[in-house]
Amino acid sequence: MKLLLVLAALALIAFVLLKKGKASSAPADEDERSSPQEQPQKRKSPLTEREQAMHNRLTQALPGLVVLAQVSFGALLYAKSRGARNRFDRKIADFVVCNKAYQVLAVIELDDSSHRGKEEQDAARDEMLEKAGYRVIRYPNIPDIDAVQTDFAAALAP
Repeated sequence: MKLLLVLAALALIAFVLLKKGKASSAPADEDERSSPQEQPQKRKSPLTEREQAMHNRLTQALPGLVVLAQVSFGALLYAKSRGARNRFDRKIADFVVCNKAYQVLAVIELDDSSHRGKEEQDAARDEMLEKAGYRVIRYPNIPDIDAVQTDFAAALAP
């Protein structure tokens, strides 16, 4: 009787292991089914074409300043509590303009059609940055060089 129970337990273990082995070796039909390690990684540009044009415009207009792109709010803001950090830790600023000492002069947001209907969210993001002492400039389109230089006139003055 004991031998029969042991054989049944071994058969069950073998069945489970065999089933598990087949499941892990079977090719995934969809990316969601495969583990993150098995999902193919694809290259992408860090900036869209529009963001690239904006970065070029900012660097042309502000040659004495440092223009950073795609800056995490976590690099700009600090909070002791996890709850407060959770409000901003996955947010990204389009551009940050700094002086040569890397002191932030302004946070630049390039709004596009994806911002329509998100005015309240944008206002909350701006408020969060402004409360920390940052100047936020939103451009609906890529501005001309004169407009950028006017917005940074104080920083460009000798």
